[in-house]
Amino acid sequence: MTSVNSTIQQLSLTPVGDGADSGVCTTDLVKSPWDLDTGLPAYGPGSSMDDVAPADTPQQGVIPEKYRSADDAELDARIRAAKETLGERLVVLGHFYQRDEVVQYADFIGDSFQLANQALNRERAEYIVFCGVHFMAETADILSQDHQQVILPNLAAGCSMADMADESSVEECWEQLEDLYGTEPDAAGRIPVIPVTYMNSSAALKSFVGRNGGIVCTSSNATTVLEWAFERGQRVLFFPDQHLGRNTAKAMGIPLEQMPLWSPAKPLGGNTAEELQDAKVLLWHGFCSVHRRFNTGQIEKARAEYPGVNVIVHPECPMEVVDAADSAGSTDFIQKAIAAATEPTTFAIGTEINMVNRLADQYPQHKIFCLDPVICPCSTMYRIHPGYLAWVLEELVAGRVVNQISVPETVASNARVALERMLAARP
Repeated sequence: MTSVNSTIQQLSLTPVGDGADSGVCTTDLVKSPWDLDTGLPAYGPGSSMDDVAPADTPQQGVIPEKYRSADDAELDARIRAAKETLGERLVVLGHFYQRDEVVQYADFIGDSFQLANQALNRERAEYIVFCGVHFMAETADILSQDHQQVILPNLAAGCSMADMADESSVEECWEQLEDLYGTEPDAAGRIPVIPVTYMNSSAALKSFVGRNGGIVCTSSNATTVLEWAFERGQRVLFFPDQHLGRNTAKAMGIPLEQMPLWSPAKPLGGNTAEELQDAKVLLWHGFCSVHRRFNTGQIEKARAEYPGVNVIVHPECPMEVVDAADSAGSTDFIQKAIAAATEPTTFAIGTEINMVNRLADQYPQHKIFCLDPVICPCSTMYRIHPGYLAWVLEELVAGRVVNQISVPETVASNARVALERMLAARP
């Protein structure tokens, strides 16, 4: 199998212009992540490279030279030896979007929801090494046992979408909504607004949701969560991803005119009081830079080149892309749809390239390709590298815990409430 990373190395010098059929979105992808560990906070090369990172974005210090200069074979030997030494004291979790060079060491592979559940199921493990991004490690820490410690191999592995909704902006929005709607329930006992945050958000926002009667959702259970919310509230404030919120609510029959966009820098989010009174779902102005790259032109091209192609996209894609696809669903949905195909099929997939590449390798009887012809992985997921994994594991062998993600109990208690509501909201 040719991994995304090795393909990037091969194509990095290929010019990519308008209409290019192959190439990479930036040649900076060939750099090692530690080349980015100094200077101002940034998400790094890839899909989020143009997103502005907040000033308080976590940064990763420079790791020892022996890990930065080691070749693939040496890092492989170090990682496997450390895992063998730590045994059941360790569990390594790998997200679907993680690079192959890292995910090969994962004990479990899945989406953030599945991996959080796996953390719950490994009670013997003292150390949970999460090869994903910051909000995922936070969630694992909130749900883990007291004796367990969660470790993120590279602290700079954040999420630009999660950063698009910060605690102060959401609190300010909430105050404006309370001033507009009040706080009294209607005759049916439904309160004016229920906050719903996507899993891709900080622990602080999960805590906000928990203490304000709300819930966390995933791309797998977003419909079930909105149904839960409408049983308890007249409206929903959905953040940070506008596209998942819009696509889910539209499929439930909510008109677009009842889904105003909330721009946090503007009074009333850039809406009139009348528009907000008529609203059913208030959508935060956030998005995933991976899924925003997909467009209807890519789908049209796939259908022209491969008649009968099955187009499946993630619901974080823009509405017009979801509407043009044959189906849309979570990473787990995409995986199961391909696994269920009994006859050789051509699939065009609209989600992160590492997962698409892995599916193509796992199911060689099908033709599976990414809708986006330009290789542009998740910038922050790509910050995890075998060098960082070897470093944190060998530190554990030496009795030292580095890069621990620890959510204060003052935040974790309410966040746990919101997450437990999510776990109970099964599709």
